[in-house]
Amino acid sequence: MADTTSSAEKGVLVQSTSLSPSPTQPHTFDPTAERRLLRKLDLRILPILWLLYLVNFIDRANIGNAKIQGMESALALKKQRFNIAVWVFNLGYLVAGIPLQILFKHYGPKSLCVMMFCWGITVIGCGLVKTWEQLVVCRLLEGIAESAFIAGSAYLIGAYYRKREFLDRIFIIEGCVTISISMACLPFIPAFPEHCTFLSPEEKTLMLQRIQADGGHVSSDEISLSKALHYLKDWKIWTGVIMNLAVTEAANSLSNFQPTILKGLGYTATSAQIHTIPVYLVGAAFSVVLSHMSTRLDARFPFYLLGACVLATGLVVEITTPLHLHYSAKIRYMGMFFIASGAYLAMPISIIWTSINCTNGYKRAVAITAIINFGTAGAFVSSNVFLFKEAPRFRTGFSVGLGLACGGMVAAGVTWWACRRENTRRDKMMATVGEIEGGEVQGFNEGDQANGFRFAL
Repeated sequence: MADTTSSAEKGVLVQSTSLSPSPTQPHTFDPTAERRLLRKLDLRILPILWLLYLVNFIDRANIGNAKIQGMESALALKKQRFNIAVWVFNLGYLVAGIPLQILFKHYGPKSLCVMMFCWGITVIGCGLVKTWEQLVVCRLLEGIAESAFIAGSAYLIGAYYRKREFLDRIFIIEGCVTISISMACLPFIPAFPEHCTFLSPEEKTLMLQRIQADGGHVSSDEISLSKALHYLKDWKIWTGVIMNLAVTEAANSLSNFQPTILKGLGYTATSAQIHTIPVYLVGAAFSVVLSHMSTRLDARFPFYLLGACVLATGLVVEITTPLHLHYSAKIRYMGMFFIASGAYLAMPISIIWTSINCTNGYKRAVAITAIINFGTAGAFVSSNVFLFKEAPRFRTGFSVGLGLACGGMVAAGVTWWACRRENTRRDKMMATVGEIEGGEVQGFNEGDQANGFRFAL
């Protein structure tokens, strides 16, 4: 029997059209019912996660603003002490990420509020500390508490949406108040899809069939550290880590050092903080628009490359602009828009591109966690190469960022080339050797290792 394969959407299993779809893995759905389902999912899941993510971003970035408002003198943050307080957060993030993600998968999505409650306590602690050593301890604990939040939120979104819908949603998601919000949100965090209560039985069946056919969330995955370590042997996860690290370094340097740079260029402390807002708004708008195009075109590599190139342009502006020119502050401020826009486009793509190429639900959770948590090594780099003796130019910091951005482009190119080569090999093999035995696709349950699977490009 001749096989006719369909690969309109990369990152899916290619099956023979001669087969009748099984009840658990259909390939066509009622478009009207799908649109109605997506509207319901968008209204139920995204607003609450957006709110939690917003608070997470504010809590993470507040140390940069606190520095120029008097924290530096109050806690005697001399020499590299501020940098230590920045990178120790990422130490906790790196060490605790995968273990806490395993616990998140075990205890379910409502553990997001527990994480938020814990890091809220540490943020309060940062406001009560009297010495820089106490600040370092609070920042370390905050990093541990936050380490699985982004990965857990991303996995929860991926558990409800198909891969081509995932990218749009992940961009939308991009103290005492923290604790209050975490407690208020607890009843509204949805459970994993198989246990959700806000969908009708028919909608739940449709949603689960869509995700299962797409190779997504698997509720019956066995949870173990040994399995997580086995999944980490996949080279695609590590090229994803490199891609993410390459742009995370620049994003972290922007959030932690942008107020200091602006103040050094002549802005007052208040004006420096106000001028950070447009940078983030433009970066967010750029990433949302381009992510939508990436979804429509079903392309990841070109848009990661675009983001990395825009980022590199901003870094070159920061490195080469002379300080003695009367308009140098405006030029360097413009460069920050390029850095934010490029980094905020490339970061989510590096995560999503890798995760959609990992079809097993638990492997996808491990991949997301590894990329985000090991990718935070970029923050280790930025906090140690932005030397305050070089302020406000920070030539070393921006030069290292430029080198990493180029490394990210190379990693993306290697990923694209290797995945394209493997797709071609599988196409040729399925064209010459029959893969259908007894009405099943051989290796169907092997996830991204199955011969019928095609990697996203």
